[in-house]
Amino acid sequence: MHYVTNIQKFSIHDGDGIRTTVFFKGCPLSCVWCHNPETQLYPPQLEFNRESCTGCGYCERRCSEGAVAVRDGKAETDPAKCLLCGRCVKACPSGARNILGREYTVPELVREVLKDRMFYEQSGGGVTLSGGEVMTIDTDYLKALCRELHREGIDLAVDTCGQAPFERFEEILPYVSTFLYDVKCMDLALHRAYTGADNRLILSNLVRLAEAGAKICIRIPVIREFNGNEGNMQETIVFLKENRIAPVQINLLPYHDTGSGKYPRIGREYPGSGLHAPTAEELQEFQKLFQNAGFINTRIGG
Repeated sequence: MHYVTNIQKFSIHDGDGIRTTVFFKGCPLSCVWCHNPETQLYPPQLEFNRESCTGCGYCERRCSEGAVAVRDGKAETDPAKCLLCGRCVKACPSGARNILGREYTVPELVREVLKDRMFYEQSGGGVTLSGGEVMTIDTDYLKALCRELHREGIDLAVDTCGQAPFERFEEILPYVSTFLYDVKCMDLALHRAYTGADNRLILSNLVRLAEAGAKICIRIPVIREFNGNEGNMQETIVFLKENRIAPVQINLLPYHDTGSGKYPRIGREYPGSGLHAPTAEELQEFQKLFQNAGFINTRIGG
């Protein structure tokens, strides 16, 4: 499966230069703070913005399965009946409905991202594959996409949580210039509690990527209730040094809830309402810890 939710152009926080970031659906983790919840499930799904719905009934009349009904001035959809055919989406005059997830062939996706080749060349940018978790989509598709972009001379970055078999990383290593690698928390149980999986495979893959000579940028989402403390940062530093991992950059990314508004549109409640970002002073202290340990290129933010 390789469904795309968004092709975001002129990205400046997903690698070097101006980039196009392709967001694929599906992720093995379910992070409490996830700001792209529409990419967690692998299949396409319906997005509905209740606030934009005018209750006009066009969607109800166009649905051949009887999955949509207008009640109390708002459309409601029965997911058990919905076939995701898209008729209601096309019928909605207010744009309140959308199908999340479009399937692209490799040639189609390559043609789309090559439209901005000029900006990549002028800025030293390229294409970033993200998600969800791009390393868990169909391996043959992913390898073919990476190979074709490499053949076109496009700088390719992969944004990954690391929760995938290492063999998948090996398949695309020759074509990827940079891995943007999430290191969320060193405590195994805490990692499982907040993301749905422990960190053993993630850390193992990080070590193996470093041993393979991959260029790695480490990203740490910093959340006070989860990993935003000196103990976790020191453990991370020890792990990197003991395993001779030398990232070209470390980004400390303070928690934000800008994706919380997406959850109601896919029928979910935001699970991260009790989370907080560290203070600016705390972030600066964490930055100093890494810099004093020799990781000079440690930045706050993307």
